[in-house]
Amino acid sequence: MEQAEAALVEHYPRLVRIAYLVLPPSLGRNRRVLTAHALVQRSLPRRRTSGAALPGARRPEDAVDPGYAYVRGEVLRQALVAGLPLRRRALPRRAQFPPLLPQVRGLRLFPRAGGADELALDQRLSTLSGPGRAAYVLRGLERQGDPEVLRVLAAAGAADPEAALAEADRVEAQSALLESPEFDPCSLQARPPDLMRRRQHGRAALAAAAAVVVCGTLLGLPGDGWGRNGAAAPSYARNPAAEAALDPGGVKRVEPAAWRTSTRTDFSVWPARGGLTGDTALLRRALAVWARPGPDVHASATPGTPPGPPMGSPQLLFAGRVDAVRVVLFHDGLRVVRYAEPVDDTSGAALDFARTDGADAVGSAALVVSRAAGNVRYLTAPWVTETAVVDLLAPAKAARPLPRDAAGVTEPMPSPATARSCERWNTLQVRDGSGVRLLGDLGELAPARLTSGPPAAPVDATGPAAREAWARTACQLSAVRSHGVRTVNSWPYAGQSLPEGGGRAEWLCARAETWRGTGSRALALFRAPGATGTAALAARSESTPACGVREPRVLAGVVWQAKSGQWYVLAAGTGDFRSLALSGGVTGRAEGHLLAVKAAPGSRADLTGALADGTRVGALR
Repeated sequence: MEQAEAALVEHYPRLVRIAYLVLPPSLGRNRRVLTAHALVQRSLPRRRTSGAALPGARRPEDAVDPGYAYVRGEVLRQALVAGLPLRRRALPRRAQFPPLLPQVRGLRLFPRAGGADELALDQRLSTLSGPGRAAYVLRGLERQGDPEVLRVLAAAGAADPEAALAEADRVEAQSALLESPEFDPCSLQARPPDLMRRRQHGRAALAAAAAVVVCGTLLGLPGDGWGRNGAAAPSYARNPAAEAALDPGGVKRVEPAAWRTSTRTDFSVWPARGGLTGDTALLRRALAVWARPGPDVHASATPGTPPGPPMGSPQLLFAGRVDAVRVVLFHDGLRVVRYAEPVDDTSGAALDFARTDGADAVGSAALVVSRAAGNVRYLTAPWVTETAVVDLLAPAKAARPLPRDAAGVTEPMPSPATARSCERWNTLQVRDGSGVRLLGDLGELAPARLTSGPPAAPVDATGPAAREAWARTACQLSAVRSHGVRTVNSWPYAGQSLPEGGGRAEWLCARAETWRGTGSRALALFRAPGATGTAALAARSESTPACGVREPRVLAGVVWQAKSGQWYVLAAGTGDFRSLALSGGVTGRAEGHLLAVKAAPGSRADLTGALADGTRVGALR
C-alpha cells in the first residue's frame, strides 16, 4: 500500500496522461479528462495487507518501480474496460460509467490545443483499439520493449496482446508528441457548456422533484394502509393471486401424524409446530415481509436460491418464540424461508432463504431455527427420535445428548459456523428409524449431511474410521461455508511412504455437493505422519467432477521438507492412475499413483497423471 501510494503521488501527472491516451476519443475530451483522473485515483489497493495483489521483486528486464508498476497496471486495466461498449446481456463494469469523482459542474475542461502533428496523431490513435493504444503508449511514453509490453498488456486483461502490438506497429512512433500539452490532462482550459440546454434541464429537474413530493404525500395519507404488515415495504401492485398467497388463513398445515403414512418423507409432511402457530398477526407480517422486504429487513439467501415472493400459499413448519425472538418457518416446495423478529419490536426483522428442493428424509431431518451468542438451535423432523452433539475433532469422545422440547426444538449448542478458531467442530447427530446421521452447520438454514467413503458408496460419518477421517478434515469445512452445501463426503484416497524414512502420509479428498447441483467444491488434503490437527490443504477446485460419483479419481501434490532439510515434491492419485509426471520447475516421473521427487526451495511444477488408456489428467486446482 505504501509503495503504491507513494508511486501514485509522485507520478500522478504521468499516470493520468497514460489513462487519457488509452481511453477512447469517442468519450469526448471533457469526459476523457475526468475519467482519466478518476481511474488513477481508484488504482490504490483496497486493503492495507500484503499479498499477491502487489508485484514481487523488480524484474531484470523492467526498470520500473514495483509500486509504480502496480498502479500503472491498474490504470491500464480500468482504461481498457472503460473502452468496452455497454452490452444488453453483459453486466456493466464500474469503469464504463461516468466517474462519480472528480466532478465539474458548469464548465467543460480539455487539454491545451497542440499543433497539426498532435492532431494527426490523435486521429490515428482513434483508429486503434484500446489494447492497441495501450501498446503504443507503453512503447512511446513508457519506453518499454516488446516483451515487457506483452507482459503488461496480458496482466491488464488484454485479450490478445500480440494483436495489440501489431496494431501499434501501424502508427509511426512519435514519443516526443506524447509528451506534448495536447495530451496533458493536468494542464487544462475551461469553457462554459450549452447554457440554453442547461436551463431546460434545470426546469425539468424541478418538475420531477415536485412530482415526487406529490406522490409521497398521497402515499402517506391515512386510509387502508399496510401498517399491520410490520417491516414489509409498501404494496405497489394489487394482484389477487399474489394477495391470496399472503393470506395467513390460507397457509397450509399438515396433520401431526401425516408423515407416518405418506409415501414421501421430507419437508412436505412436517406438521406445523410451535406456540405461535395461531398468531394470525405474526403470520401476516411474516408473509408480507417475505413478499416485500423493506429496507430495514436483514435478508440473506444461499447461492442459487431465488429470494422472490411465495408462488402460492406456503406450508407452515414452525411459529414460536425462541431466544427472545419470534420465528416463523415456511416451505414452498423449493425453498425454506425463515422469518425472525424481536419480541418487543418488528423493525429489526430478518429473512433467510435456503433452497431445499429434492430433500430426502436425511436432508429434511433438521433446520436451523435460531442463532444467538455463537450457539445454534435446530428444529428436528417428527421422525427424529434422538439428538446429540458430536465434536468432529475428538473422534474418541462419545456423543453428548442434546435435549429437545415438545415442539422438536433442541437446546442451544455451540456452532462452528461463526467461530474464529478451530478448537472444536460440533455437529448434530440425529437418529431416525433407519440409522444415525451426522449434520454439520455451515452457516445456512439447512445443515449439511456428512458422509465418508468412496464416492460410489458413501456412508454416514458415524463409525470409528469415518470419525477419524473427519477429525483431519473438519476445519477445512470453513472453505464451503454459506455456499448452499447439501452434503460433504470425506475419504482417504491414498497412503504414501515418505522419503528418508519419514513415515507414512495420508491423502484425503473432501467434496461438497450443493442443493442447486452446480458449484460443487473438491478439496485435496495432505497429512504428514506425526502431524496433529487438520490435514493441510493441497488443492481446491470448484465446479469439477473430480472426487465425485461421475469422476471418482483425484490427483494432487504438495511440497514437503524432510528432517534432513531436503525438499521434495510429493504427489498422489487414486488407484486408477498408472503413472505421474512433473514438468516445469521440477521434472520427474514415477510409475503407479505415487510420486516423490527432490526439489529446490520455492520450486513450482506442473503435475499430470496418465490413466490405463493413456489419457492425461491434470492435478486438482
